[in-house]
Amino acid sequence: MTRVFSGDVAGYYAKYRRGYPPQAIDALQDAFGLGTEDTVLDLGCGTGQLALPLADRVRSVIGMDPEPDMLRLAGEAAAEQGIGNATWILGGDRDVPALRTLLGRSSLAMTVIGNAIHWMRHEELFDALLPLLRPGGGIAVVANGTPLWLQENSWSPGLRAGLERHFGTRLATSCGTLPQDRDQYRRALGAAGFGEVRETVVEYTDDLTLEQIVGGVCSAVPTDRLPALEDRPAFTEYIRRCLPADQETFTEHVRVAILTARV
Repeated sequence: MTRVFSGDVAGYYAKYRRGYPPQAIDALQDAFGLGTEDTVLDLGCGTGQLALPLADRVRSVIGMDPEPDMLRLAGEAAAEQGIGNATWILGGDRDVPALRTLLGRSSLAMTVIGNAIHWMRHEELFDALLPLLRPGGGIAVVANGTPLWLQENSWSPGLRAGLERHFGTRLATSCGTLPQDRDQYRRALGAAGFGEVRETVVEYTDDLTLEQIVGGVCSAVPTDRLPALEDRPAFTEYIRRCLPADQETFTEHVRVAILTARV
C-alpha cells in the first residue's frame, strides 16, 4: 500500500500546510471549556498544526497519525518549540478503542480532527470516541479551508487545470470542506448520541507566494506521484505558467469551519 504522506511529502506538509489562526484555537477551547487539567486527542494530527498550539492550553495532548514520518516531524517541531506535554502515537481511526488502555481512568476532554476526516470511517469513529470523552467534552471536526486548486478566486481555476493535465486525473475531492460534507458529519454526530452540534466559522485572507503554492500542492501529492527531486524546478516553472503572469502573490480566502458536538 502506498504511503501517502511519507518522505518528502511529509516535509512539504510540515513546512507549507497552513496552520490555524488563534481565533480557531480559542473557539476549540471555549467549546469544551478546556483547561490545564484536560487531555485532548488530535486524530490524524499530521505534523502537529493543531496539536502544538493546543498544548499550551491543556495538561496534555495526544497526537495520533498512521504515518511515521508525520509523527517524527511533529515531535521535532514540539522539541524546537519547547513543548513537553505532547505524546505521539502511531495509529488511525480504527485504533481509537485501544486508547482506553493508555488513558486508564482518565477521559478525553476533546478529540479534534482537522482536515483528515475524509480518510476515516466517521460513523464508526464517532461511536468509538463517545465512551472516551468526559462529561461536557466532545468532538471537533475542523475544515481548514478549501484546497488551493478548488478555491473561488481568480487564479485557482488555472492551477486546477494545470494540475489535472500534469497528473492526468480530475481534482474534485473537497477534503471534507464542502457544505454537504459538513451536513453529513453533523447528522452522524447526532446519530452517535452527541448533542449541541454547532458550527463556528473563522475567516481570513492570506497572500501566497509561488513557493507556498507549489509547496502546498506537493504536500497533497501521494508519495509515488511527487516529482523527482531533479524535476521539481521544472514542476515549479510549470505551476508558474498556470498562474496569472502579472501576479507575484496570490490572495486566498480561508474559511475555517469548526463543527463541535458535546457529550
